[in-house]
Amino acid sequence: MATKNESQLNSVIGEGSIFEGKFYINGSLQIDGRFEGEVKTRDHLIVGGMGKVKTDITAKNVTVGGTVIGNIEAEEEVSLLSTGRILGNVRAPKVNVEEGVVFQGEISISAGQKKSIKNIIEESYSTGPKIEDMLGPKTGKSTEDKEGAEDA
Repeated sequence: MATKNESQLNSVIGEGSIFEGKFYINGSLQIDGRFEGEVKTRDHLIVGGMGKVKTDITAKNVTVGGTVIGNIEAEEEVSLLSTGRILGNVRAPKVNVEEGVVFQGEISISAGQKKSIKNIIEESYSTGPKIEDMLGPKTGKSTEDKEGAEDA
């Protein structure tokens, strides 16, 4: 019986195959060979354990078990498997990273938010108690004023 990913998989670049160029696909793609160029899919892109990809990837979901040199952007989710080797940035609402993956780059996780990630984090930090609130009200006298009052 076919799994969910297998039933939706409609293109494969097989092990031992080499593809260079632009590949736009309306469905899922699995790369087990070598791919260089540009790839976009509206569904799931899978880089198999033997797959070697040199491109920026844009897809709904991305799973990396092979080697990717390039940035990965997913609408929903990126999964970096233990056999994955990635040199590039990853951007998605959800990112799964298995132990053993080798990765160099930046990961931006938006949790499905449409606002700037930086703004979300800064707004979150600025809410809640502040140190000024914990120290209590200021008396308005400086340290020098207090010392002058003690001398008098």
